[in-house]
Amino acid sequence: MSDLDVADREGARPQLTLTARLNTSATDSRRGVVRLHPEALAALGLREWDAVSLTGSRTTAAVAGIAPAGFPPGTALLDDVTLSNAGVREDAPVLVAPVTVYGARSVTLSGSALATRSLTPATLRQALLGKVMTVGDIVSLLPRDLGPGTSTSQASAALAATVGITWTSELLTVTGVDPSGPVSVQPNSLVSWGDWTPPEPRVSGPDAGVARTDEPPVRPSPPAVAFDDLKGSHVQAGKLTEWLKLALDEPELLETLGASADLGVLVSGPAGVGKATMVRTVCADRRLVELDGPEIGSLAPADRLTAVTNAVATASAPDHGGGILLITDIDALLPATAEPVAGLILAELRKAVSADGVALVVTSAVPDNVDARLRAPDLCDRELGLTLPDGTTRKQLLEVLVRDVPAAELDLTEIAGRTPGFVVADLAALVREAALRAAARASRDEVAPQLRQEDLVGALSVIRPLSRSATEEVSVGAVTLDDVGDMAETKQALTEAVLWPLQHPDTFERLGVQPPRGVLLYGPPGCGKTFVVRALASSGRLSVHAVKGAELMDKWVGSSEKAVRELFRRARDSAPSLVFLDEIDALAPRRGQSFDSGVTDRVVAAMLTELDGIEPLRDVVVLGATNRPDLIDPALLRPGRLERLVFVEPPDAEARVQILRTAGKSVPLASEGPEAVDLEALAGELDGYSAADCVALLREAALTAMRRSIDAADVTAADVAAAREAVRPSLDPAQVTALRDFAAGR
Repeated sequence: MSDLDVADREGARPQLTLTARLNTSATDSRRGVVRLHPEALAALGLREWDAVSLTGSRTTAAVAGIAPAGFPPGTALLDDVTLSNAGVREDAPVLVAPVTVYGARSVTLSGSALATRSLTPATLRQALLGKVMTVGDIVSLLPRDLGPGTSTSQASAALAATVGITWTSELLTVTGVDPSGPVSVQPNSLVSWGDWTPPEPRVSGPDAGVARTDEPPVRPSPPAVAFDDLKGSHVQAGKLTEWLKLALDEPELLETLGASADLGVLVSGPAGVGKATMVRTVCADRRLVELDGPEIGSLAPADRLTAVTNAVATASAPDHGGGILLITDIDALLPATAEPVAGLILAELRKAVSADGVALVVTSAVPDNVDARLRAPDLCDRELGLTLPDGTTRKQLLEVLVRDVPAAELDLTEIAGRTPGFVVADLAALVREAALRAAARASRDEVAPQLRQEDLVGALSVIRPLSRSATEEVSVGAVTLDDVGDMAETKQALTEAVLWPLQHPDTFERLGVQPPRGVLLYGPPGCGKTFVVRALASSGRLSVHAVKGAELMDKWVGSSEKAVRELFRRARDSAPSLVFLDEIDALAPRRGQSFDSGVTDRVVAAMLTELDGIEPLRDVVVLGATNRPDLIDPALLRPGRLERLVFVEPPDAEARVQILRTAGKSVPLASEGPEAVDLEALAGELDGYSAADCVALLREAALTAMRRSIDAADVTAADVAAAREAVRPSLDPAQVTALRDFAAGR
């Protein structure tokens, strides 16, 4: 039996009480995935692979997937570990609700003696990547994306080599998470054992397995890829190769010219873009000593210093002729808010840089969060930046990833165009998910495994970029402008102002005009401003950097302006891109009217500088949205900035019909008999309803049908009538009139 306990109105989150069933699928076994019927996902307002909380005798969290076809709507499929975490038995009720999950800063675990003695935090982080967990949960080492081909991945190979065949049945206990509550393991999370001891550096290159008797044993580094496979980073790899050759092989040339042969390099770029892989490839013929920054940063201060000292000694060992010391994610070891031990660690790194035949290379996805002293002239005085791959580079990376895979004819250009914001790690996850789908089909049909185009397209609905922050980089889905049920004038204005400059730059150049720099969407709440932006971005295959204005505000002096600069820097790196500033009136109000020590005034100044400053915005369009355009600073609305103002009108009867038809595509509305739902007649009765109200009305009608009968096959006119009692119109006539007056005055 299943019913709706709390409706999604008045700020409350929807909850469903479902019957827990054991999921015996091998692909989901112990991976922290709960399978729900599409109707249940819709009732909860969730998409596939969003996080949910599960409450039985205790509360846990998991990732929600779609249940197999034909499965009852009132049932939740849970694997044995998730059943245990929720404290429920099979066929018992479990409360399912949406939950907010934060990226983990740190996760600590406990496990068997074999696991704690053998597995490094770096390997743990790779195995648990993307999993959702809370304190007290039991988790397995089985990756979420485990499928054909992943047995050769670094994480699976390391697990098999260290723990043996029992790694697939190893269970760990989550003993601590930061921040508190449900968290998701990210590439920069600190994942460690509660009693982890200082690790030894990893060494690769010539004589990697040879160590002096007084040196500790070392672990092998991951293998490097071929130089030609470094798509999108050949220029940076070439520079690093040249610098290493001059500093290590021909130092006399620099000394003759009066320059020091010391070399320290900071390699920056988004998480998963391939910074460490590029360094390993360049140093494939050299001795490379490697430390994992998050792994070392999770230790006590004394142990951090010990680990760095050991690594420096190993890299500087005269018996091996020196080498290269690589520290990945240095921001976790030397954060900007440094502890006293940071000075001692920097002193050890100076020893490495000044030693003959030794170079220091560090990587970071957030270079602004690194201790500023690391960039001193006697440490890392050079920097290489890797950017997000563009469409051409993504196609080349996909070609490398599927090169040895049995595949039908693939249109990788289409896949590359639909993956803006994806780095190489995201593309690798995409191919693994597609391989899983292909393997399931081959097993079901008993045919030879072959990767098809539909496998890659299907994987796009599952895999999202891992790199997230307050200014979230999102890769939009398959909703396009054609799926927007109304707003014909708005869609045309956005197409001209946003898509034309990015798709037809030659036309603007031929006519000798600059394309619009930005657009402001304004209109009443709930009329589809945010929805049409996502459809616009999907139509143009753009990378979207979305942020709500208030999220950039920080009490610390300079932090808000820095967040604005960082937002536009990422947008330039991932061009063509769209910067979407929702609720922009909170970010850029009129100057001189605030009482916050001038923070908002400085933020407005930073915004104006980014929009129309010395450094131009190329292939970047800024789009703001608000329902209070009168509060925005007028300087932001002049030509050259947010110069196009587009009024999003409340939907009229004809527009409401289109909205209801679009929203009702997935809702089985009764079409025959006295209980048939007449959308045209219904739309005429919904005066004062916004687009969001119309969508909420159909959702509430579907929930009403579920209350009537959990096995209901369709939604009737009586269900819609009952839903209208719960969903009332939200449009304020006075606000709509004021916005129309503002539009007329412009």
